[in-house]
Amino acid sequence: MIKILIADDQELIKDSIKIILEVNPKYTITDTVKNGQEALESIKKNKPDVVLMDIRMPVMDGTVCTKYIKEKYPEIKVIILTTFDDDDFIFSALKYGASGYLLKGVSPDELYKAIDTVYSGGAMINPDIAGKVFRLFSKMAQSNYSIAVDCDEAKNLSKSEWQVIQQVGLGRTNKEIAQKLFLSEGTVRNYISKNSELPRSS
Repeated sequence: MIKILIADDQELIKDSIKIILEVNPKYTITDTVKNGQEALESIKKNKPDVVLMDIRMPVMDGTVCTKYIKEKYPEIKVIILTTFDDDDFIFSALKYGASGYLLKGVSPDELYKAIDTVYSGGAMINPDIAGKVFRLFSKMAQSNYSIAVDCDEAKNLSKSEWQVIQQVGLGRTNKEIAQKLFLSEGTVRNYISKNSELPRSS
């Protein structure tokens, strides 16, 4: 029996997923929660094997919750189940240890297969997402440089500055970054110029 926790802030979606899973005798639902904080509290009590995690949730989103889960309970598998196929969400979810990334709308059989696969130690990515993942890793592989930033200086970076740095790391141009983050190109250039002078750690 595979124990599953469902984390989604939309009641209709959450209940629908629960119904789909409960008809399969291989699965038991330990709990349904509406944000990442509730997911962490539920995990302490119920110790699920797999967490089906939405991305956009109040209080604590799915990517941050995934990070905390994998740090404290590395044996628990996380499948991101969301409507968002944004590069940043995909990158963050996989970086923090998610074993699967599926778009809502998958068939029950596809969901069953994903759960069984990650429970057995494998990984499952929606075909529509797989192309983005390969392109992302291709860009990373083509980058022949790395940036090391002094930890004390890094603490002073704003959220916007971190987002710009991440986009630079993904190989995007200033114009692309500005459009993605809803900033002016001048602001992006200022952030990059400012942080290019951060002390490097040895």
